[in-house]
Amino acid sequence: MPLFALTIFLSAFLLFLIQPMMAKLILPWVVVSASVWICCLLFYQVALLGGYFYAHWLAGLSPRLQSYIHSALLLASLVLLPVIPSAAWKPAGSGEPIAGILGLLTATIGLPFLLLSATSPLLQACYARTVIGAQPYRFFAVSNAGSLLGLLCYPLLMEPWLANRAQAVSWSAAYAVTGALIAIVLLRYRSAPAAAQTATAGPQPDRTARLLWLALPACAAALLYGVTNHLTQNVAAIPFLWVLPLSLYLMSFVLCFGPRSFYHRGVFLKLLAVALGGMAYSLGPDFVNAGLELLVPLYSVGLFLCCMVCHGELALLKPHPSHLTRFYLYVSVGGALGGFYAGVLAPLTYSSYYEFHVAIGSLAVLILFLLYRDPQSGFFLATWKPGWLVLVALAGLLIGSLYWNVHRESSSARISARNFYGSLRVVDRDNVQVVWFKEGREQLLPDPRAQRKLVHGTIDHGVQFLSPDRRREPAAYYAEDTGVGLALDAAMADAQGPIRVGVVGLGAGTLAAYGRAGDIYRFYEINPLVERIARSEFTYIKDSPAQVGVALGDARLVMERESDQQFDVLAVDAFSSDAIPVHLLTLEAFRLYFRHIKPGGALVLHISNRYVELQPVVAAAADALNKQAVVFKTSSDKAKGTFATTWAVMGDAETLSRPQLASSGRPPVPLENFPPWTDDYSNLLRLLK
Repeated sequence: MPLFALTIFLSAFLLFLIQPMMAKLILPWVVVSASVWICCLLFYQVALLGGYFYAHWLAGLSPRLQSYIHSALLLASLVLLPVIPSAAWKPAGSGEPIAGILGLLTATIGLPFLLLSATSPLLQACYARTVIGAQPYRFFAVSNAGSLLGLLCYPLLMEPWLANRAQAVSWSAAYAVTGALIAIVLLRYRSAPAAAQTATAGPQPDRTARLLWLALPACAAALLYGVTNHLTQNVAAIPFLWVLPLSLYLMSFVLCFGPRSFYHRGVFLKLLAVALGGMAYSLGPDFVNAGLELLVPLYSVGLFLCCMVCHGELALLKPHPSHLTRFYLYVSVGGALGGFYAGVLAPLTYSSYYEFHVAIGSLAVLILFLLYRDPQSGFFLATWKPGWLVLVALAGLLIGSLYWNVHRESSSARISARNFYGSLRVVDRDNVQVVWFKEGREQLLPDPRAQRKLVHGTIDHGVQFLSPDRRREPAAYYAEDTGVGLALDAAMADAQGPIRVGVVGLGAGTLAAYGRAGDIYRFYEINPLVERIARSEFTYIKDSPAQVGVALGDARLVMERESDQQFDVLAVDAFSSDAIPVHLLTLEAFRLYFRHIKPGGALVLHISNRYVELQPVVAAAADALNKQAVVFKTSSDKAKGTFATTWAVMGDAETLSRPQLASSGRPPVPLENFPPWTDDYSNLLRLLK
């Protein structure tokens, strides 16, 4: 038994250690790191299904043939080591990179991942076949414990200390050792006689049980995706927030499938009701700007309780060991269905992240179905019992509140759209017609305070006044007294003529408001939906006297292919909601920026963030590049339509000595022993506020 347990534990450890590691390895090629993680989760869910299907097929062969086939595939998979993505997979266009990411993952880790995922069900079936009185399901808890440890090891131990390439090489070496151990176990037991107790198959599971084998893991997976999306799209796409929901998901498997189950229906169903109600309420407008200290515990506890119920009920339904691989196959199909719904269908169907709402409501309905059909339940085939009617009413109230939140959000937006890069809404505020005296007569004009907002996730990414007299005012984060406003003013004063300006991140196109006749403004934007909205719903680009162009595609990849642009100012403002595109803040990125900036020009970085302090990143990069940097913080001003914001300006000493930049800027606050970020190393965990 110890050999089985060790092999299953190591396989699961490596299986889940590589998940955040591989997502981190490909981030320099894709700007929206939260979407990368969701795409990776979908791949892992489908690959896990492939591994379980392979194990189910292999378990039907003779033990000798099983051991030879699996050992041969393990040997063949060594050719793919080390698991370092090929540069040939780097995206070249501006389209959605989903197919490219899935292809990259398949080519790089597809076979090793499939073989590792098949290890647990395959060895459990071998153990059940050869050991008298075997209880193989306890190994499912061992497997998930290994998975949990692998996930936690990455952000806490691996990422802070090892560069990306060293991570890949270390994992590859461990895989080779584990693969040899798997082959040894299978070859050792290939001729072992079958245990008498398992020679006879157990009773066939009924149709309801098989349906629940699919539905319960599907709900848990959909909720996992919903919580992960909500946190990483609106907070920061750091491995800690990637692995936290998945760790809780795995922890519920450990607690429910261990030798002693910690799931007690009466307790957890009561807690589940509170959790579903709390999460549904938090999706309303009162929680739009809630802090990290509230959102992370709320959704973490809620997800954990939901998974405990789903996986606890699943553990109660586990069949005789003779149906073990079939059970795992159903569970993996259910997980893949939940992942496919949340990762593929929802982005194509919904205009915002409504799959989270649907998953919460679906779980409530599923629990009602389970209680109604379970003979052990106090509500078995209940129809008019008062307690049952109360449960149905509460579920209806929950679903009604979720629907109302969706309706209120969608109906308040002029445009609501979504693609791989996130959810965008255009919302008007105070857009009322009032009587104003203009040019000596009464006219019906928009309220001067009326604004139009571009919202990404929960963050305003652009604001424009609707009044014709004010629509060219740079609002939101781009007022004249901000770092970017001062840098542009200094460049215009110094050049005494037209200037060239580059902007990474288009938003509503607000910075085009600074353009003068003869100036050239070049925006870099990865999301074609943003350009379409900026041109159709806002007028900054249309009203600008400057020559304004938009280059679609990842800014780094586009700039790598371009000749030197000789920008007077290059502004980097490409954050997605409050997530951090790490690959735009590495030394390689900074060197690329300064290649496109003329001598004496300025690099301006928008580093406002609710949860992460980016000043140490700027300080470390400036020191490594022998540049100087200053930080400008400005407060919000409701009358001017501006927000509190932080910009950093980097350049040489002459650039920062200009009066506009020397008056109010302060040096960025460094962090002790904080190395500059590179494409091979970064660590956001230390920067959490």
